[in-house]
Amino acid sequence: MQLIEEFEQSLVENGIASKTIESYVGDVRGFCAFLFGMGVSDPTDLKRFYVVSYKNHLVEQNYAIATINKKINSLQAFNLFLIEQGMAKEMAVTLRKDRIKVAAGSEGEVEVFSEQEVSQLLFFTQDESKVSLRNRLIVWLLLYTGVRVSELCGIQLRDFDYLTNILRVTGKGGKYREIPLRSDLVDLIKDYVRTERQHSRFSDSTFLLVSQRAGKLHKDAVNTMLEGLKKRLGFRMYPHKFRHTFCTRLLTKGVPITTVSKLAGHAHIQTTASFYINTSRQDKEQAVALL
Repeated sequence: MQLIEEFEQSLVENGIASKTIESYVGDVRGFCAFLFGMGVSDPTDLKRFYVVSYKNHLVEQNYAIATINKKINSLQAFNLFLIEQGMAKEMAVTLRKDRIKVAAGSEGEVEVFSEQEVSQLLFFTQDESKVSLRNRLIVWLLLYTGVRVSELCGIQLRDFDYLTNILRVTGKGGKYREIPLRSDLVDLIKDYVRTERQHSRFSDSTFLLVSQRAGKLHKDAVNTMLEGLKKRLGFRMYPHKFRHTFCTRLLTKGVPITTVSKLAGHAHIQTTASFYINTSRQDKEQAVALL
């Protein structure tokens, strides 16, 4: 659709980060698809009613609050683009009205793996007849570094310092952070690089994790792999759940929140606090059970 391509080009010209552009464009495509499904052929005729209806649709489809609010942010950017191009005259999207407010006390409730689930996952991925070496490494990197899935796919061989066992991660906005690695994780990385990866036709790639089809591993492949593990192990599994688990386990073990914030690559410590100080739903249930 030409309008969305023009929107994407305007974001590029305004110097917006590539990952943000990808998110905005994807969200706007979804919004336009919703409008077309409701018989609206011209997305430039952006009415307040359309925005409210779309938000209600997302709520009914049980989208996470954070996801809905992210999509609202994308629609605001689209709305501003339409005004700049003279296709719309006023703002139909108002963040103050349209973003869903989270009740105090529930904003930090995150879904994490239980210790039993972590053990099940680690034991299952040890079986090379069921899980490839690369996929076991993906699970370990997610679990023991807390990287975002986009960061995981972007890890390059040069990002490792084997003398200090440090992984250098490029996060949001091109910011770098260093994550110390467990010695057994370093051994797993070396094992993968000199065996399974070495036999790949993309062995000359600069990226650590490679696929047999496209070279650099894509986040969709990670999601598909985790979906397969979910079906075999019987509990929910997605990349960000590993990140939540990483941060929550560190805090539970007494690691200062300032350190957790730096390891997670949060721009502000308040981000870490708002998510993890309130702990997980399971932690709350276990706490009440002690009474």
